[in-house]
Parts: sequence; C-alpha cells; structure tokens
Amino acid sequence: MILVKSGREIESMRKAGRIAALALMEGGRLVRPGVTTRQIDDAIRRLIRRHGASPSFLGYRGYPASCNTSVNEEVIHGIPSRRRVLREGDILSIDVGAYFEGFHGDTAATFGVGEISGEARRLIEVTRECFYKGAARAVPGARIRDISEAVQVHAGSNGCGVVRDWTGHGVGRSLHEDPEIPNFADGKRGPRLLSGMTLAIEPMIVTGNGETKVLRDDWTVVTTDGSLAAHYEHTVLVTAGEPEFLTLIEGSV
Repeated sequence: MILVKSGREIESMRKAGRIAALALMEGGRLVRPGVTTRQIDDAIRRLIRRHGASPSFLGYRGYPASCNTSVNEEVIHGIPSRRRVLREGDILSIDVGAYFEGFHGDTAATFGVGEISGEARRLIEVTRECFYKGAARAVPGARIRDISEAVQVHAGSNGCGVVRDWTGHGVGRSLHEDPEIPNFADGKRGPRLLSGMTLAIEPMIVTGNGETKVLRDDWTVVTTDGSLAAHYEHTVLVTAGEPEFLTLIEGSV
C-alpha cells in the first residue's frame, strides 16, 4: 500500500531528511586516500546521534553499520571496515539514512577519492543527472514508469548501463515502503503519483552491462563484469507543483 503523508508527517520527514543530508556531507568530507570506510561510518553515526536521531541502517535486517560504503565495482550495501582503506583513484558511494520523529530520510552520493579517471568522473556526473531527469517526473498524475524511463533513457544515451536487480522505493515510517521504483522501464505503468507521496529515487548506474551479484557477506552487491558503479539518491516529496527534495540542503551534493 502506498502511503500519502499528512502535513505533520511531511514536516517530520523534512527534519529526518535534513539530518540524513548532514550525515552524507560529513561522510563526503572525509573521503580521501588513506581513510578507512569504518572511519566514515563512525563519523556518520556520531553526527546522526548528535542530532537526536538514529541511523536507519544500523541493525536493519541485521546490517552491522550506520551507512553503506561501496567502492568501485560495488554497487550498494558495502559494509564499512577498518581494513578497507581508500586509495587514490577509487570512487566511493555512501548511502545513509536517519530516523527522526518516527520517519526516515534516505540519501546517497558517489565521491571520487583524490584524482579519478575521466571515465569515473563522467559516470558520477551521469548518475547524478539520471536522478534529476527521473525526479523531474515525480509530479501528480504521472506514473512510476515515467521516472524509470527518464533514468534509463539518460543512462543509455550516455553509454551507461542500468542496474535492474535493485530499485528505488517509497520511504516514510518504514525505510522501505511501496512503491518500487525501477531505474528502467519494465513494461508496467506502475502506480499513479499523488501529492504527499514520498519516494527514494536512486539511480544505480554502471559503465558495464548492469548485471550484479551479492558477495558472500550476504550484503555487498557488485557488478559481475567488474565495471564501475555509481549511486545517487534523494528522498523526494511529490507536491502539487515541483517535487521537493527532502534530503537536499545548502552545501549538500
């Protein structure tokens, strides 16, 4: 069931979204060669708790950390580790959620570690563009398919692949709510959008064919062909006018 949020609920989601955005910014500031992904996770957890919120991911279905840190060919759900040291030329996707006043904010972005290749830089740019192409379709009367199609078309027109095994989703009192939001047009129109819906739109774009597998840790999703992957996400409110990005604040990515 797709939930339409009340004005009071939306205000709480704005607060949760702001904390998630601040946490992502905090993590992004630490991205440089020599830093471990566990150091980033620790900083994100401290910031979320300092603002009176809880990390959405910590303990979720047994997940052991406060954020996802996915490096290079890792698409999503990479587990922070003291042994994973960032190196010059890596790209790092950070996905973070904050739970506040009964609601979740969910956001992600991909960062370059030091100097990165032109291919990697372009992938990050295209992934971000895919989000905005899709999110622009999040208006009353549109369908989920409209979002999905916009993401797929922009990725394809830039020579990139789209991950099909993992999707965006509704978000609110639960971290994952209906509807699913694929990053490709699957032949279904999907539900019609209404003002008050809140959606986590999250393109996962790759330089290869988009096929993925889950590693033996039962969390980390990687590209099967070893191609680079990037991830970009905001929590989006459907309004009577333009969509509102609840996890986008001044200074955020």
